[in-house]
Amino acid sequence: MNPEYSDRFYWIRSLSRIAEPVLTNMAARTLKERMPVEARDAKRARFSHLEAIGRLLAGIAPWLEKVHDNEQEEQLRQRYAHLARQALDAATDPSSPDYCNFDYSMQPIVDAAFLAQALLRAPTELWIKLESPVKRNIVQALKLTRSRKPYPNNWLLFSAIIETALYHAGESGYDPMRIDYALKQHEQWYLGDGTYGDGPPFHADYYNSFVIHPMLIDIIEYVGSLHSDWEALRKPILQRARRYAVIQERMISPEGTYPVIGRSITYRFGAFHLLAQIALRQELDPTLQPAQVRCALTAVIKRVLEMPGTFDEQGWLTIGLSGHQPELGEPYISTGSLYLCATVFLPLGLPADNTFWQGQALWTAQKAWGGTSTPIDHAL
Repeated sequence: MNPEYSDRFYWIRSLSRIAEPVLTNMAARTLKERMPVEARDAKRARFSHLEAIGRLLAGIAPWLEKVHDNEQEEQLRQRYAHLARQALDAATDPSSPDYCNFDYSMQPIVDAAFLAQALLRAPTELWIKLESPVKRNIVQALKLTRSRKPYPNNWLLFSAIIETALYHAGESGYDPMRIDYALKQHEQWYLGDGTYGDGPPFHADYYNSFVIHPMLIDIIEYVGSLHSDWEALRKPILQRARRYAVIQERMISPEGTYPVIGRSITYRFGAFHLLAQIALRQELDPTLQPAQVRCALTAVIKRVLEMPGTFDEQGWLTIGLSGHQPELGEPYISTGSLYLCATVFLPLGLPADNTFWQGQALWTAQKAWGGTSTPIDHAL
């Protein structure tokens, strides 16, 4: 097997290892029965199942959406796409034992948003192919989140992307004001050099990648053309995201580690959601070869997944960054939260013959600390 396909095979195997217990159990309507909920606060069990399915699907949706040439990979994709549609049914059918919480407390706004993001990223497999009753249940579930208002920070984007998904679903009653407010507030919160504040203040964490850039991109792609003032934001949103992707690639050490800073570090390599998304969109800065981004992300994935303790004996993710480190979990972290790590797999939506999967290349930290020619960095 050539080296580049070996990387893709490793990514697919890793995706499968993470996705298998979530998809098979929710499709069978046994997720609540079988998924352990590790959390500092036992009340988080009310939210953990929607977290797991919404975040997982947001990461694997582009791969589910594309037919693949490799027969083994394509068979797995078809199986997971079928399971994902069954899981969406189970999660939103009020008569299902796995019906998820969309209306109690604040957290469901977050994970309904990741579910909405998944629908936008796989419009054929995760929307068009659904039966009409499932579509109606999803729309109703998303609308239930409107009963609470989001916090004045990155949460505004959660409400905005839910409304974007409702627009995509053909709902004439989608609320453009929730989209407008999120876009305009984040424009005010832009701090420079590709970085937004999480609300008015700056936070040293990965939320620009976990949420802010990826959701701004997906929102503007689907609804930007509806209003001229939204369309005017498209260019700066994409330009800033490309710059932040450069910063992210430079944060990956020669060993495949990255700074342990900020909250939600237990989302593991979900910290590179944005870099993975820019690679998927084939919009990397000219200073970045697609192959070097693949090699860097592969090093990160291996560094995380091959640490003992990352999974429990039944194959569920455990709280931690490098193995099982429950002390790293904030009070809002539970087992389901951890599946945001799946967003690193977005480039699997690119075909195997794409340049992203071709050849080997050193990433920036390897070049710099190895004494080889390294491109100088420039602020936006």
